[in-house]
Amino acid sequence: MTDHNWWKKSVVYQIYPRSFMDSNGDGIGDLQGIRSKLDYLQKLGVDVVWLSPVYKSPNCDNGYDISDYRDIMDEFGTMADWEALISDMHHKGIKLVMDLVVNHSSDEHAWFIESRKSKDNPKRDYYIWRPGDKDTPPTDWGAMFGGSTWKYDELTGEYYLHMFADKQPDLNWENEQVRKEVYDMMAFWLDKGVDGFRMDVINMISKKEFLAPYEDFVNGTAVNKPYKPNSPRLHDFLQEMNREVLSKYNTITVGECVDINAEQAQLVTAEDRHELNMVFQFEHMSLDQQPGKSKWDLKPLDLMDLKENLSKWQYQLSERGWNSLYWNNHDQPRIVSRFGHDGKYRVISAKMLGTLLHMMKGTPYIYQGEEIGMTNIKFKTVNDYNDIETINMYNERVGQGYNEPDIMASIYAKSRDNARTPMQWNGTDHAGFTTGTPWLKVNPNYETINAEQALKDPDSIFYHYQKLIRLRKELPVVVYGQYDLIAKEHPDIFAYTRTLEDTVLVVVNNFHDKEAVFEWPSHISHDDADCLISNYPFDLKQDLSSIKLKPYESFVLKCRQK
Repeated sequence: MTDHNWWKKSVVYQIYPRSFMDSNGDGIGDLQGIRSKLDYLQKLGVDVVWLSPVYKSPNCDNGYDISDYRDIMDEFGTMADWEALISDMHHKGIKLVMDLVVNHSSDEHAWFIESRKSKDNPKRDYYIWRPGDKDTPPTDWGAMFGGSTWKYDELTGEYYLHMFADKQPDLNWENEQVRKEVYDMMAFWLDKGVDGFRMDVINMISKKEFLAPYEDFVNGTAVNKPYKPNSPRLHDFLQEMNREVLSKYNTITVGECVDINAEQAQLVTAEDRHELNMVFQFEHMSLDQQPGKSKWDLKPLDLMDLKENLSKWQYQLSERGWNSLYWNNHDQPRIVSRFGHDGKYRVISAKMLGTLLHMMKGTPYIYQGEEIGMTNIKFKTVNDYNDIETINMYNERVGQGYNEPDIMASIYAKSRDNARTPMQWNGTDHAGFTTGTPWLKVNPNYETINAEQALKDPDSIFYHYQKLIRLRKELPVVVYGQYDLIAKEHPDIFAYTRTLEDTVLVVVNNFHDKEAVFEWPSHISHDDADCLISNYPFDLKQDLSSIKLKPYESFVLKCRQK
């Protein structure tokens, strides 16, 4: 019998191919490089690899601007290389998820080249065009990477919409032919063996509710509404996508959804609605920024906020829907530098953060290097950064009169390049990532933080993650158990239980670099407790009714209900 819910029991590993492993010395990671490291991933124990875009692209946004959805970027290799990669992965029992980037394409895609030729071109309506004065964009919407969402095109004297960079024009999902093109492309990859898709900003594809029709702009009657994602039409499109494509294959799907709340996410992920398996949401990723400000406006994380937020998602998607669990990805800084301690307690705090996340209900995602505790980077000047979002913010804030140290402090904390420095494989030049000059400088701490060192150390973060993955495979309670927050008011401890029938896991994490005391919950027996995993040696003979925790101490005890 086919297991259509295999993704609930899986652990996903995200590869950012440009930074993972370079096989040919050009300084850019590639598909053959990934092939050479599959034994490493198999040893870690992951079930699925999510591969960030490897399609043809001019690289305005590091591959998230696609010029050909059915071909491979030259820098990464060839279609034959990709076919060899997926064959090797499947042979090793690892599934492959591809990135699906269909809110927008590249302005160098054949569709857009046709679309901008004339107002009556058959592909004009593949994108979103509006008339407007050359100096006045159709609406006041702001793009994700800064500036207006509208770009004036001299060729036809109209504006096209781009929610991200101006080289990323938005596709018009109201056009049935656009949707058919997308579904055909998805089937192309699924027929080649792909096991699912991570869908880039998928909840932004519907804009009709907020953007007046073309004729209203011509007639001067358009009303400028603020744009918000999660339009009701989103569900029509996702259900159609499921009906036309996804339902015909045994896939895993995760939608990246900006500004989505738990109620909306439940609609997208409830199995009876036939849309997606899970979403990436960002609420917990905004807890260390000032309310109502941008991600660059920093504030310290309050653990009480994190407990409340993650617990809310656990509770609201517990019966209907499904959670994705992540700390890191290619857009987020390194979690050990962000919420942990990347100095004295780097190893201990990285293990704590891993345990806290992996014992929750949902599908965990590991980002390359997380399993060895890679840290944020602090380049001396903005000139060493590559990320378009970082560079645009720097230039904007310099123009607004911000002082240089404050701007750089924000970059050190939140730049996407924190996650994009090359994977640290060993202590040789460029961390063993390349024999050439890396496209982005390697973090100088590679001599002490690298995979080779981690594999030699039985007490490393790598083996802690390996054990977390193994526990998910061995214990149904980790996959299906009910989540309940405990020690709710404790300012330093994030603790919760997972319960399935008479089995209870007590998951305790000291989130800070000071000692704390955990009081055992009265409704759970610890008489026959078994320690499944911990980041310090754990003494089961101690008095478990009141446990004194060391800095960043973390453990999981398997117990039973009283």
